[in-house]
Amino acid sequence: MTIERIAPALFVLLWSTGWIVARYAAPHADPLFFLCLRYVSAAAVFVVFCMIVRAEWPQTRAQWWHATFSGVLLHAIYLGGVWWAIAHGVPTALSGLIAALQPLLTATVAPFVVGERLSGGQKLGIGLGLIGLMIAIVPNLMALEPEQIAAATVPLIVNVVAMIAVTAGTLYQKRYLQTGDLRTIATLQYLGAFVVTAPFVLLLEDMRIVWNFEVFVALAWSVFGLSLLAVALLLYLIRRGQVSRAASLIYLVPPTVAIQAFLYFGEELTLPMIVGTLVVVLGVYLTNRKPKAVLPT
Repeated sequence: MTIERIAPALFVLLWSTGWIVARYAAPHADPLFFLCLRYVSAAAVFVVFCMIVRAEWPQTRAQWWHATFSGVLLHAIYLGGVWWAIAHGVPTALSGLIAALQPLLTATVAPFVVGERLSGGQKLGIGLGLIGLMIAIVPNLMALEPEQIAAATVPLIVNVVAMIAVTAGTLYQKRYLQTGDLRTIATLQYLGAFVVTAPFVLLLEDMRIVWNFEVFVALAWSVFGLSLLAVALLLYLIRRGQVSRAASLIYLVPPTVAIQAFLYFGEELTLPMIVGTLVVVLGVYLTNRKPKAVLPT
């Protein structure tokens, strides 16, 4: 079994654990401060690794800029926005729904930015993914009190901006970083994310963190499981195929999180969530299915 075959499923499984990590870490650390620690740690690990394997660094100033700026979009604004929004009242289900709108936005913008054209089956798959996501999440949203939504207006806006940022970062990665060593690119991305996030930590937070077992586990998994493996897989998928296909995998993340929450925390796994997940899986399959080769006549 090749990495190309297992990469999509492995990416979804790893990426979805970010929500579990957030739940573990939130009571013990300020979100942006925790992310800064994650960025610095990930960058340090990548630097050592790049030195050991003698990975090639970007050769031009433009390449350094593209790598660094993509990290600002993919990590500083996206992760920072989502973590801050959840910490300030945005319900997890609603945040997941906003983040999962990325594939639809990506598919809409990709033809104009990177010249991708989607087939009818891919458009149908993206539409089914959105429908399945709505089936899975809307019943939970209907149970929320209006006051809960009203109190989170600003965090909701931040969450939407974060979703737009990761869409822009994915497209930026596809357009400007199709060449170069992914290991050194990832290093620069985390350094860029840290430089942009650190001032907001000083302005908005008290740098609160309680060093206990939960924090150590959350930080270790954030660095090695998410920042190294999951992000490397995302960059690999973007480089190997259509950006819309890679983005469509995000549809699978909220249902996968719900399953993990059921297994780890005993949260209820409802019938709409199960049905919606099946529809999402069908949608992602249609979006990522390779077209049949046409035999010459």
